[in-house]
Amino acid sequence: MHSPCLPPAMEPADLIWRDGVPESTRFGDVYFSRDNGLAETRYVFIGYNQLPERFQQVPDTGHFVIAETGFGTGLNFLAAWAEWLKQRPADDNAILHFVSVERFPLRLQDLEKALSYWSELSPLATELIEHYPPLIKGTHRLVLAGGRVRLTLYFGDVLDAWKDLTFTADAWFLDGFAPSLNPDMWLDDAIGLITSHSKPGTTLATFTAVGRVRRSLAEAGFEIAKVPGFGRKREMLAGIYAAGNTTNQEARTGTVAVIGAGIAGTLLARNLAERGVQVLLLDKAPHAGSAASGNPQGALYVKLGVEYNAQTELAATALSFSQRFYRPWQNRFWHPTGLLQLATDDQEADRQRRFCERNEYPDNLLEPVDAIRASELAGIPVDTGGLWFPGSGWLEPAKACQQLAEHPLIETRFSYQVVNLLPCNNQWCIRNHSGEDCRADAVIIAGGHESPALVPVAGQLRLKAIRGQVTELPEADFNLPQTVICGTKYLNPVHGGSAVTGATFDLKDETPYPTPAGHQENLDELNRILPSVTKESVPDPDQLQGRVAFRCTTHDYQPVAGHMRDTEGNHLNDLYLLTGLGSKGLVWAPLLAEYLADVISGQPHCLPAPLSKRLETGRLYRT
Repeated sequence: MHSPCLPPAMEPADLIWRDGVPESTRFGDVYFSRDNGLAETRYVFIGYNQLPERFQQVPDTGHFVIAETGFGTGLNFLAAWAEWLKQRPADDNAILHFVSVERFPLRLQDLEKALSYWSELSPLATELIEHYPPLIKGTHRLVLAGGRVRLTLYFGDVLDAWKDLTFTADAWFLDGFAPSLNPDMWLDDAIGLITSHSKPGTTLATFTAVGRVRRSLAEAGFEIAKVPGFGRKREMLAGIYAAGNTTNQEARTGTVAVIGAGIAGTLLARNLAERGVQVLLLDKAPHAGSAASGNPQGALYVKLGVEYNAQTELAATALSFSQRFYRPWQNRFWHPTGLLQLATDDQEADRQRRFCERNEYPDNLLEPVDAIRASELAGIPVDTGGLWFPGSGWLEPAKACQQLAEHPLIETRFSYQVVNLLPCNNQWCIRNHSGEDCRADAVIIAGGHESPALVPVAGQLRLKAIRGQVTELPEADFNLPQTVICGTKYLNPVHGGSAVTGATFDLKDETPYPTPAGHQENLDELNRILPSVTKESVPDPDQLQGRVAFRCTTHDYQPVAGHMRDTEGNHLNDLYLLTGLGSKGLVWAPLLAEYLADVISGQPHCLPAPLSKRLETGRLYRT
């Protein structure tokens, strides 16, 4: 019997091992051939989709998309990845996108065991294992091989995946267990949806030669043939959609301008540059990370909802993605110390109790802890329990922005205050305060709360600025934790002789500099939620250092990322908006930059439609 999971946890695959080969207890079938699974994958999927020669034909900044109906152990994916690296120059910018669905994903330890069988794939398997997402429902984007390979892994039902994901496949791996053992995988509805993600020249291959599958594929528009199978399997199926030559995906050409060099803008500029796009990064400040992203420390933190709805799924997806994204930057600007979200009052304690009763998250994403365990993790006495996020931590945002902006394909222009955007000859003309113009083929406005002034359409956008003041606590005067602690305020570990706490939430205060009153508010609240931090002698507020920044948020407190629309809902050609990240920008920005780069470059989207709809710009207009 299989007990159901609470959301958002996925029911993992139950395996038995026979002679080193994993077998599904649910379907009674093996995950790969007992003879030679890798050789079978290369024969069936790599060979009959003609991938070696097709990979060579992809242009330098192009991409190739493979879609798969059952991720399983990831063997097919690793084989395609290895073939991509074999056929492509080491220094090109082309991307292999692999889109795969898995209803019963393997546990991490099972994945490690299964992939240990293939020593020649060991380096790739190790990287996949390091990035393997927590087993929660939904869409997970893994950026691998320095961005040359992107895996979009959907944990859930195959019909939901093909309805909600945005991509066009060049080749299909129709995998999964035998149709007689897993009939839902081969429903006519699923095959019909496959065609909606295909184009003339899209190829497919599958282990099976079952007549029903062959007929359904043929009725859906594929020219299908029975061909010799691998090893002892006599026949398999291979085909092509709507007969014709394969066509490569068009790569974006020209320059993309990003206005705003905060965490959102620099992450997007870097993402596009690593895909081979020439980027012009503009900011009115003298250097990157000068405004809301300029604080010396910032926590990687979200507050997940009690109900697992689309809003919560988007936040959980962003948190998981950001933790993976920042990993290569460890000890440069990323510090994965873990994070404690404390139940600092009765209301929050009740909220966390209901959260734990109604949800099930993997321990590698979060787990509840009592006050004793919280104190051990923090390294200082903590009076309450809370939620422990082992993969979170803190960043140096200003340093992050500056390092992200350093790339050969990113041209920076600082002290460049944009005052006007005008369409001209299928480009955008960007004018600064001195009357100077520059041009770009596409523009992304990522200017925080100043973004509305740059949008060249009528209508008031529901964006607002909220003042936030942080306070720096000298190490000598406070007992500081070894992990990030969040409650009504956050407190970071010590760095460079002090730790940042805050921030205030000042709706109607436009004071641009720190005030003693703001420092006192931070101290008072910190003493309430974490009294062990305060020593007997505390510096006067007017002796403390700090910083003020203005967060940008929306009317519904959800971020914005997508095509810019006018009041009638029409797209403005090649104009995009990325803003409204509020106080959680360090979490939101990596995922939204990945998503918007997907949209701009015409590549498979890392977010399903129900989540990407929450980011649309049109909702900002008053109705």
